[in-house]
Amino acid sequence: MRMFGKIYLGVLYAMAGIAGAMLIWLMISVVTSVMMRNLGMQPFAWLFTSSEYAILYMTMLGAPWLVREKGHVHIELVTAALPGSARRAVSRFVAACCVAVCALLAWKGGELMLNNIARNDLDVRAYYFPKWILTAAFPISFGLMAAEFSRFVFGADLMHSGEAGIHE
Repeated sequence: MRMFGKIYLGVLYAMAGIAGAMLIWLMISVVTSVMMRNLGMQPFAWLFTSSEYAILYMTMLGAPWLVREKGHVHIELVTAALPGSARRAVSRFVAACCVAVCALLAWKGGELMLNNIARNDLDVRAYYFPKWILTAAFPISFGLMAAEFSRFVFGADLMHSGEAGIHE
């Protein structure tokens, strides 16, 4: 079980690392595109397309790690005002709702990816790109987010700390 946990964390952190690299690529591609335009040149078509793909993948690959680190934005105004037992119940309920939504989106994303494969759909922009490669991020990312949110449902750690306003 420990080996599985290490592999899982390795995958999660690798996805976050790739998302970080894509953020760097976005900066480079935008600066390059602006410089080319300012010099009177036409930016490469693939530069813009790769930036769009990077925005999608950066978001999807980084999201499971962000859930693990409790980095998603959530408002603790109500949970901070609740007593400990009620805060735990509300936090676990919210996390369970997040698991349900993420599981549904993973399922639908998997269906979309399989439909893209079956129909051999292509994203036609600067070049032909199989759509399933883009939509593969949905079941993977939302599936991992469901797993991460389930840690807050069944684990000792809660999603809500009850410390609203303390660290601002």
